[in-house]
This record gives sequence, C-alpha cells and structure tokens, in this order.
Amino acid sequence: MYNYRDNSHSYGYRVRPGFDKESAVTQLIIANAIAFLVFLLAPRFITNFLGLKPVWTWGRFFIWQPATYMFIHGGFWHIFINMFILWMFGKEIETIWGKKEFLKYYFITGIGSGLITLIFSWNSPIPVVGASGAIYGLLVAFGMMFPSRRIYLWFLFPIQAKYLVIIMGVVTFFSTFSGQQSNVSHLTHLGGLLIGFLYMYFKGVDINIPTLNIPKINIKFKNPFRKIIRKVDKEESRSETTTEEFDTDLTLKEQMDEILDKINREGYENLTKQEKQTLYLASQYFAKKNKEN
Repeated sequence: MYNYRDNSHSYGYRVRPGFDKESAVTQLIIANAIAFLVFLLAPRFITNFLGLKPVWTWGRFFIWQPATYMFIHGGFWHIFINMFILWMFGKEIETIWGKKEFLKYYFITGIGSGLITLIFSWNSPIPVVGASGAIYGLLVAFGMMFPSRRIYLWFLFPIQAKYLVIIMGVVTFFSTFSGQQSNVSHLTHLGGLLIGFLYMYFKGVDINIPTLNIPKINIKFKNPFRKIIRKVDKEESRSETTTEEFDTDLTLKEQMDEILDKINREGYENLTKQEKQTLYLASQYFAKKNKEN
C-alpha cells in the first residue's frame, strides 16, 4: 500500500492500488506484457519492424513505428521499471481524469516523443523501444497535479514530486545534448517531458511551483463542479449530485465532510469515481482560494 499525502491542501487521503481489469493502466500493462513475450520469440525482427528505427520509418514508410515502439521493451528490467511507474502513478491520475482522458494523454506524450525523435534523429539506424516517453509524461502530470506529494526515491529518500520532475528534466536535458553515446534515448525522454508539460500547462492545470518562476495563465477560477458534469463520462456522472448543490462554499464543505466521513468508515478505495473527482477538485479549489486570501 502506498500512503500518499498532498501537502498543498488540508485534505489527505490514501490510495490502495488494486487490480481492475477495466482500467486503462491494467490494460496497458497487459498489452506491454504480451508484446514483450512476442518480442522474446524474435527480438531482432520485432525491434526493427515495430521499434522506432528512424531510417526505416522515413525510408521504408513504416509509419506505424511512432506508436508501436511504445509497446516494445529490450529486457525484463526495462519493461518492469516502466510498468511499475505506470502502475504506481498512472492509477491515481486515471481515477481523477477518467479512462478516455488518461489514454489520450498517454498516447499523445508517447507518440509525440516518438515524432520528436524522428525529427531530430531522422537518419539514425538505431532502433528506439520502450514506453519511457509516455512514462515521463505521466511523471510530469503527477508532479503538476500533486507538487507537494512526497515520493521515496529508490524507496529510501523522500522528495517532493515537483522537485523530482525538475531534477529529471534538468538531467535529461543535459544528457540529450551531452554528445555521449548511450543505450538510453534521452531525446525521447525529453520529448515526453516537454509534451506532457505543454499539454498540462495549456489545459489550465494549476502548476503551483513558485521556485520555477513560470508565468501562469490568468484564468478566473470558477466553480469546478460545473465542469465535472460536462467532462466525466455519462456512466461516471450518473448520481444525485447537481451543480446547484455547490453554488456556495458552505454546501461544498458539507459535501466534503460527507466524503471524508465515508473515507473514515469504509476507506478511500470504496469511494465512487465521482466522489474521488469531487474530493480532488474541491481540495484544489480551497487550496487556491486560501492562497488568494
């Protein structure tokens, strides 16, 4: 069990990752595992045909490679680390965003980082494989959504998510342009970081990282629950909750108290998806309001 606590607001809660065969995270892990087993049968052919080999993508018009390379991994530890990070951080993001939005973000960052690799290494004969571009995108999203969340690096050293993303970005940037030969495609990692950051930034996510001195987009903050009803899937939004219930801070706090009481009684994992989204957005709402005051 991972005990996550976001210090950027007063509402802390626990997440107990579990197996859900309908979730995007679970399905992606299964797809990658199957692709890895196929890879073991003919590694050279699979790498050249489905991996991202720029000289073949351009020269032989293997236009599927910017998508398929994400599911090919070169070894056990390569796939294990990527899938572990996907499971550890992706599950909570999917819970908040929903399956469709999560998959869209995952493939935008993964395919986008592959296209960046194609553009800047257009004549390279070296295949690039792995989901690392999308994984780095997920880490950016997590760091921007939960900047004060503590993560234990190598299970030993606590570090806030925002600083971990900054360190990863700096190391990846200098590694990309160092000129040293490596088996790691730092350019693909950097692409995932940049695309993930731009996607989150222009979607209006409150970055809340003052140490970066990044100019923010001034968007008048409105009642977030009017947007929830429009964004979530119809299946997820079927409840007795209406936007009129949250027209005042008092009714919003009453709803928060009910959710927190349910967590104390039954645990976070027994909340509905709607309640989890309400918990997250309400905490962001009050954190922003307290900051403005």
